[in-house]
Amino acid sequence: MEDFLNTKLDRKMQDRETNHEAFGLTMIEAGNELGPGTQYGAALVQCGGTQKKLGQFEKEFMQAAITNFIGPLRNFLEADMKTITKERKILENKRLDLDAAKGKLRKAKSPESSKLQNSDDLIRTAEAELRVAQSEFDRQYEITKLLLEGISSAHSNHLSRLQYFIEAQQAYFEQCQKAMTELQIQMANIPGSLGNIRPYNPPQAVGNPSSPSAPPIGGDILQDSPTDAQSGRRKARVLYDYDASDPTELSCLADEVITVYSLPGMDKDWMMAERGSQQGRVPLTYLELIS
Repeated sequence: MEDFLNTKLDRKMQDRETNHEAFGLTMIEAGNELGPGTQYGAALVQCGGTQKKLGQFEKEFMQAAITNFIGPLRNFLEADMKTITKERKILENKRLDLDAAKGKLRKAKSPESSKLQNSDDLIRTAEAELRVAQSEFDRQYEITKLLLEGISSAHSNHLSRLQYFIEAQQAYFEQCQKAMTELQIQMANIPGSLGNIRPYNPPQAVGNPSSPSAPPIGGDILQDSPTDAQSGRRKARVLYDYDASDPTELSCLADEVITVYSLPGMDKDWMMAERGSQQGRVPLTYLELIS
């Protein structure tokens, strides 16, 4: 509504923050709080910067679209088309007046009217009204015709503007794709104590772990940690099914035996768990230590 009023009052629209920019700023703040020296913190800061870029690209595209396509089209619809519609309506009314004048003249010349004493006066009056109606109709017809002929040139102009809009949109998507490609490369090279980041595979549906068709369960975002960072590596039995809620956790099945250990500074209510090449956190309450 504010942008609409600013447009009507010929005011410049405020440079409002886009969703991408707000999201990027939030990610940067979160990354700085976690510590830009950590792997996850650095990744958040890097990703947040790219999100802000996407927001800026969106602003530039929308401004170009409004200036070069949407604005002129809106002006054409609100000004020229309204005028054309108005003049066509007037022409329609003039045509009705002309038809009425022709009908009045036919009636004045009818056998019934010819029997009246003032039939000649009625005919002269009807003919005069017909001439006026015909003149007004012809004048309005020319006005409407000129306006309609101008639509062709307007259509050509707006067609070129539409082509510009398509090109601007294509350039916008190319900018976004380039930024995301660069982000993927940067994310793959972020240093950290846990090694480079692996692609995140969402947790699969829980199935029979002995079935060959059942996919591995759990997050695999973490690489093997250094041995000297691990303490108390032990076996544990999973008491209940556990579904990971984020990529740093590991989904487990009840009665499954996994290897668990703790890391320095780790929350005491959680343990790191391993199953084959997969790693992730598991709540301690879901585990029974057996060795």
